[in-house]
Amino acid sequence: MSAFSHFKTGIIAANGIDIHYVEHGSGPLVIFCHGWPESWYSWRHQLQAIGDAGFRAVALHMRGYGETTRPKDIEAYTISHLVGDVVGSVTALGESEAIVVGHDWGGPVAWHSALMRSDIFRAVAVLSVPFNPPFALPDGVSINDLMRQAAAGRQYYRLFFQEPGVAEADFEKDVRKSMLGVLYAFSGDIVADNIHSSGWDGHFPIEETMTDQFVMPEKLPKWLSEQDLDFYVNELSASGFGGGFNWYRNIKRLPGHLAPFIGRTIEQPALYLYGEHDMVAGNTAEAIAGMQASLPDLRKCVKYQGAGHWLQQERAEEVNNELLAFFATLS
Repeated sequence: MSAFSHFKTGIIAANGIDIHYVEHGSGPLVIFCHGWPESWYSWRHQLQAIGDAGFRAVALHMRGYGETTRPKDIEAYTISHLVGDVVGSVTALGESEAIVVGHDWGGPVAWHSALMRSDIFRAVAVLSVPFNPPFALPDGVSINDLMRQAAAGRQYYRLFFQEPGVAEADFEKDVRKSMLGVLYAFSGDIVADNIHSSGWDGHFPIEETMTDQFVMPEKLPKWLSEQDLDFYVNELSASGFGGGFNWYRNIKRLPGHLAPFIGRTIEQPALYLYGEHDMVAGNTAEAIAGMQASLPDLRKCVKYQGAGHWLQQERAEEVNNELLAFFATLS
């Protein structure tokens, strides 16, 4: 029996779709938003700790994942849809406000939920993806163009995901290899094991696929059990990877959807946590400094030495402690 089988599960109707969620505890609502290619399960340690500490901890199965609706239309995965899902979930859960927490793609969803709906989200905590204020691009220039220019003749994982069907075929031919490969590739363990000298930034040779880059560890990282890996593999085998890839296929639409919020920032209390070896999400010194300058109530910014991208799993107890300390500062 799973150590987390005592968690409650449910399905709510919100923003025109059915959203599966898992929760633990009672008290002020804390909503957790996962990223790619994960699940509510990536928050299993936080649900336990935050729920035990007097909060109603709810981890959403995000749009396109698990038992949540997986729309076929690629354009049904814009940032407006994703934020709308989180906003709708608060109401559908019978609450009027919440703290929102996000990781990976769930990070921008959390940031922009707080930016767009300060009346609902009284605080925001994000792991692994720093806040980037809304910005405009010159006419005829897209974010994909900027990523292609930065790649300088190499492939970049976000660009590799753009053509429908290509990334699906690559990742779904061996789901276990794909899941273990991506979890190991972006973790701190691949550096500690001397496979890479630094965190991988997601670039690779243009003629290769993403899973060609993956190295299988000799043994699982200590933060990932066989049971954990099986959960991810079973879930992604059932749902496929297409829903998650569709989030990336809407990156080019981000500036348009965020244009009404240019010049506005997040005024609510904020917390940011990231790993030393997490390069895939843009954790450069410049990005961190820019975020610190743009968020007036960023109460703490913590860098975890030796950690990678999967922070809430790699450093579960430390992340739990920081979240609880942050929540304690909120009135």
